[in-house]
Amino acid sequence: METFLRIERDGPVVTWSMHAPQVRNALTGNTAAAEFIAACEAVNADPTVRAVIITGYEGMFSSGGNVKDMRRFFDDAMTPERIAQEYRTGIQQLARAVYGLEVPSIAAVGGPAIGAGCDLSCMCDIRIASENASFAESFVKVGIVPGDGGAWLLPRAVGASRAAEMAFTGDTLNAQQALAIGLVSQVVPAGELLNAARELAARIVKNSGPALRMTKRLLREAHTARLDTVLEMSATMQAIAHKTPQNREAVQAFIEKRAPKFGN
Repeated sequence: METFLRIERDGPVVTWSMHAPQVRNALTGNTAAAEFIAACEAVNADPTVRAVIITGYEGMFSSGGNVKDMRRFFDDAMTPERIAQEYRTGIQQLARAVYGLEVPSIAAVGGPAIGAGCDLSCMCDIRIASENASFAESFVKVGIVPGDGGAWLLPRAVGASRAAEMAFTGDTLNAQQALAIGLVSQVVPAGELLNAARELAARIVKNSGPALRMTKRLLREAHTARLDTVLEMSATMQAIAHKTPQNREAVQAFIEKRAPKFGN
């Protein structure tokens, strides 16, 4: 079986390209979850990685769950308990892994991002889209719910009202509609998507690796923590940051009016 993810590295930037055209990059019924989990673990363990780009083959991001594969759930042997456990150990582990990436992540969406594909983009910190992209929280269209955590992820990307509208209707948004509601931060011509993602990643990875990882952790913790909790975490992380070689280099570079040299 061909691997689901094609992995490339350019210095501190890693790009994961989903490439399963026969199922339009479906995230279930294949090795997608296992490969995403392994890739996330590898990045988290490598301090020289400072950003990840997630994209799909030209013209497609992800169709989400494999609807044809869902027919096996009709079998009486597939009890509700077994189905729930499959979600817990499959697509939900993918969600935990991608959302739990310790470095900044960019979803470069060049085509349809449907159901779990839309939610995969919401697991990333930043979403950019080509003019050919589309997004749909379409689970209700096939009589199911967002089993991958979309009910938690989507409102944090677009707000409660917009998320409810998307989830209750299952309607598809084009790239400009996604931009208007803040689901993506920019829309670029189709042929420029990956370059735009790489340029954004390049601006990110110019900065200190430890500071990027700690900043991301603070931003994620702030979703659910009280201000007092975030302030205390910030004080602790700031103390750590001040003792890193990267902080020393950045301060010295500022004083000497030059760009800092962090290496990989």
